[in-house]
Amino acid sequence: MSSKWGESFRHTLALRLGIWYAAIFVISATALTLFAYLLLARALEVRDHQVIDALLTRYAARYARAGLPGLLRLIDEDAVEGRHEQMLVRVLNGGTELVYDPDPGDGSALDASELDQPETRRPGWTRIPRAADAVLEVGTVLLGDDVAIQVGRTSHVRAELLEYFRQRAFEFGGVLALIAIAGGVLITYAGLAPLRSLESTVRAIVQTGRFDARVTVTPGRDPLDALGGQINVMLERIQTLLGGMRGALDNVAHDLRTPLTRFRNVAEHALVSDDPAAIREGLGRALEEADRVNATLNALIDISEAETGTMRLAAEPVDVRAVVEEAVALYADEADEKGISLETKIPSGLTLTGDRTRLRQVVANLIENAVKYTDGGGRVEIDAAAEDAGIRVRVRDTGIGISESDLPLVWDRLYRADASRSARGLGLGLSLVKAIVEAHGGRVDVSSVPGQGSTFTVLLPLQRSVRART
Repeated sequence: MSSKWGESFRHTLALRLGIWYAAIFVISATALTLFAYLLLARALEVRDHQVIDALLTRYAARYARAGLPGLLRLIDEDAVEGRHEQMLVRVLNGGTELVYDPDPGDGSALDASELDQPETRRPGWTRIPRAADAVLEVGTVLLGDDVAIQVGRTSHVRAELLEYFRQRAFEFGGVLALIAIAGGVLITYAGLAPLRSLESTVRAIVQTGRFDARVTVTPGRDPLDALGGQINVMLERIQTLLGGMRGALDNVAHDLRTPLTRFRNVAEHALVSDDPAAIREGLGRALEEADRVNATLNALIDISEAETGTMRLAAEPVDVRAVVEEAVALYADEADEKGISLETKIPSGLTLTGDRTRLRQVVANLIENAVKYTDGGGRVEIDAAAEDAGIRVRVRDTGIGISESDLPLVWDRLYRADASRSARGLGLGLSLVKAIVEAHGGRVDVSSVPGQGSTFTVLLPLQRSVRART
């Protein structure tokens, strides 16, 4: 399947990109060539008109100074000097009499027999078609005393030049097509290198089932390299999550094996017993073990929902002091039994937006953890204060503490340090604390000195957009 996907990829995306590049390149070059052709044609036409206008101005000025005889002398001088090469010069007197007309009248390019019509002797420009797409352009100027002069020039020279340009343009188009195809292949190959790397990585993952493969990326701001970097981050997270899931499943299997075994033993004992009191006691213990299993599974579900962003949080104003007092009340009796003092220092007026029930669960789990690992005669202190970043809640104890090697691992699901294995618990309380706090946009930290106690610090923002429960 991966091979077919790769073949389809190479024969569709790469081909389309190459064709699009070549097409855009050819269209752009063609448009530029056409523009240059039109610009050249216009420039040649303007130049011819300027030459004719210059002669007409020159002759009009001579006529104004020396009359018709002086004009005819100037025309003869220009003819001798070659100024009239490929030019038509005619002088008319009375609008009909040709005073000067060297036109052979043999049908050649300079044959001006069509100019004998009265309408062609008006001031302005006259265009007479000639062979090979050429025209004879004639300018007429009235000089006074009913004398007119006509100067014309055929466009066959510029027509030949434009024809040469068109021929070279077709040759250039062939070379351009080869360049466009080669450029399309090279640019497509180079541009799709990150996608080929991505394809290779995905194929390796599909074939091996391992998520340690990574896309090769180069530093820079290229979108494809950025995509490859984000995919590497995603693969890293997937690999981490899979590793965590495997570890969590191992821990779940380990931690649930004992209560399930006890559940089965109690149930079997109750089944074979004839004593109603023993049966009732067995059912009670079975319910206790079932509650323990259910609590473990619910905690795991809550942690997963919080970490994936699907946990529903009821946004409401929360009085931090009230939440802490409610959590303290839950463990006051247990603390008294162990001889542990619970001390709170919460100023009034501390309010933030969040889920009251979940935040109480955070504080309660931290207090439970502190009471559980603090020996008799110890102390647990809970304080809170407002800071620039939000509200800080701190739970400190004088318990057994956490070793430096265990400190980074206390937030992992079902993790329990060796020193705490004898204590009854699920090993999910701190994981759930971290997940709920981060779902509220906050963070939680821990510091500890073995034998002296631990301090858990929760920092929550004052405002946080949370999804309402449904």
